[in-house]
Amino acid sequence: MQQITITTPDDWHLHFRDGEMLGETVPATARCFSRAIVMPNLVPPIVNAKLAMEYKNRILNARNEGSRFEPLMTLYLTNQTSQQDIIDAKQASVVAAKLYPAGATTNSAEAVSGIEALYPVFEEMQKQGMLLLVHGEVTENHVDIFDREKVFIDQYMAKIVKDFPALKVVFEHITTRDAAEFVLSSSHKVAATITPQHLLLNRNDLLVGGIRPHNYCLPVLKRSTHQNALRKAVASGSKQFFLGTDSAPHAKMAKENACGCAGCYSAWSALELYTQVFDELDALDKLEGFASFHGADFYGLPRNTSKLTLVKQQWTVPETVTLPNGEAIVPFFAGQAVNWKLA
Repeated sequence: MQQITITTPDDWHLHFRDGEMLGETVPATARCFSRAIVMPNLVPPIVNAKLAMEYKNRILNARNEGSRFEPLMTLYLTNQTSQQDIIDAKQASVVAAKLYPAGATTNSAEAVSGIEALYPVFEEMQKQGMLLLVHGEVTENHVDIFDREKVFIDQYMAKIVKDFPALKVVFEHITTRDAAEFVLSSSHKVAATITPQHLLLNRNDLLVGGIRPHNYCLPVLKRSTHQNALRKAVASGSKQFFLGTDSAPHAKMAKENACGCAGCYSAWSALELYTQVFDELDALDKLEGFASFHGADFYGLPRNTSKLTLVKQQWTVPETVTLPNGEAIVPFFAGQAVNWKLA
């Protein structure tokens, strides 16, 4: 197959950041995605409806002229989040709330410690029909970083799903066979997003031949056996898996230092790379469901009606992207060839 036309997709998990960064990240995403679930881990975090709406307006103002791209806002859960915060957020059309275990990823220091303390909040979310998005890793120092997703499933995720059977839960950016099997064994109220980096790479791509900071993300890349399990999951066509890039921009200098930060900025190549993966798996007929239908259906939102076309044509991801302030970002797959291109 030399080209494929699909319903315009959405990105169900990404990071825009804020300030001058928005002038780069919003147009990059809007070039091929109609909507996006926007993560709330800014500094300070988006902890209430007022902050969410102010951030939404900044994103809308960063769109290119004529763009109809729609940001879908989320709330950052803390131990101070109240049931009234959930009610107010729902009334303001905030679609989901994000659970970060404290210290799990970038800007998560103010997140949740003692997940059971949030059960009244989960109860209100279930009542309001607001989705719970979960960064599923424990953060205790004694747990090996490659095991943190599995331990989180055993200690917390299984219990949350059991105790709140009507709550829609998205297991974000899953990285392991354990997570894929957990989602498939759960009810239709549980789904997962999968990133391009976790489909394309494994931990060898992070560590062999020297540390590659631009492949460093959290949750961290895992063994090839887990990578292959994720590839099998998306190729299955299951409605419980859908596109979420976790595109996360950082300045080049912040990635290439003694304590490089986590995140892959994939906005300029993610859809093309997903298409490449589905092509490799001989599963291009499953791409539209994964990219365009399953997420919208799970969130209870209308499917997009516009279309876009990708052609099988090789191109090279640029080595850097320059921000208005002159800072450089190294995009995911920088300098590497991609076999599919947006027409």
